[in-house]
Amino acid sequence: MTAAASPLRHTPLYGEHLALGARMVPFAGWEMPLQFAGIVEEHHAVRRRAGLFDVSHMGRLTVEGPDAAAFLRSLVTYDVARIAVGEGHYAVICRDDGGILDDVYVFRPGEERLLVVVNAANAQRIGEWARARLRQGSRAVLMDRQTETAMLALQGPEAAAHLGALAPAVAQSLAARHCTEVELGGTIAFISRTGYTGEDGFELVVPAADGPGLWRSALGGVERGVQPCGLGARDTLRLEAALALYGNDIDESTNPLEAGLGWTVTFDDGADFVGRQALLRVREAGVARQLACVRALERGVMRAGCPLLHDGRPVGRLTSGGFSPTLGASIGLGYLPTELAAVGTELAVDVRGKPLRAQVVQRPFYKRGKAG
Repeated sequence: MTAAASPLRHTPLYGEHLALGARMVPFAGWEMPLQFAGIVEEHHAVRRRAGLFDVSHMGRLTVEGPDAAAFLRSLVTYDVARIAVGEGHYAVICRDDGGILDDVYVFRPGEERLLVVVNAANAQRIGEWARARLRQGSRAVLMDRQTETAMLALQGPEAAAHLGALAPAVAQSLAARHCTEVELGGTIAFISRTGYTGEDGFELVVPAADGPGLWRSALGGVERGVQPCGLGARDTLRLEAALALYGNDIDESTNPLEAGLGWTVTFDDGADFVGRQALLRVREAGVARQLACVRALERGVMRAGCPLLHDGRPVGRLTSGGFSPTLGASIGLGYLPTELAAVGTELAVDVRGKPLRAQVVQRPFYKRGKAG
């Protein structure tokens, strides 16, 4: 007999999604909206106006106390001492051999208080992994805030204007990759100017009970120009921005240097973070492969898993792929031998047995205000 599957979890906004007629799907143990009006419509809304996402399934860990920064530095690749109060920075958590356990965003809302946002699929294991490394006597306290909070992402060129209706001072003054805590609708909200779409935008964390009210206030009615968005558009948007997806583009078999995430690894502070020695060896030897952006030169849709060919021989596989609504072409990410990862390299992508002409292009495919 096989064990019964665990029931899917629901975010505090589950009822809001059902009320809006969202198409719900299983994702990382959660029942989440795939789409509301449609993936392409939601994608364009974020690129042109504003879209609102429920990202409450993402893990949220807080580390507090006098040793909070030192403890977190021992776990992540980036020197968190460089993160000033009110700022945030992307980082990676590695195994001893340099393989990626997760990619995270670290915020510092207080001198002795840090917030770590982790991927939904990894939330429990990263929390347990981190807790196991918390030494007895450490003046750091690790807490899991996932179930007691809701997290929303308001994204798009008009995001600041819409946030201005809720928190005008924040919308006007908060800089990119910065964070703050403010009173919002009678509760304290954490707000950062970050996102996963390649557009301007904000991420907001509030107590779970306040999530539905914030969702409705931020949405303000579709007629106001904010489109509720699901996981489908979130994926096409992040792919255009060449943002890595854990489990596809990065995982325990990849390291941050070959994934183009070397900028998240700091060695010069001398901290002995997990994976440091392995990554130093990789840096010294050089990477044998690199994550590259691949764009189709003819019609056809590339998907994750499609073989990459050069002069007729297999040289890799796509780790992500799909049609880009903004560019009107098929795009994908994949690891290539370093000598083939140069911009301009001609490739073929095997799409169900048919070779599709493609080329390595500059990363990212899309940059705010400019689509290449």
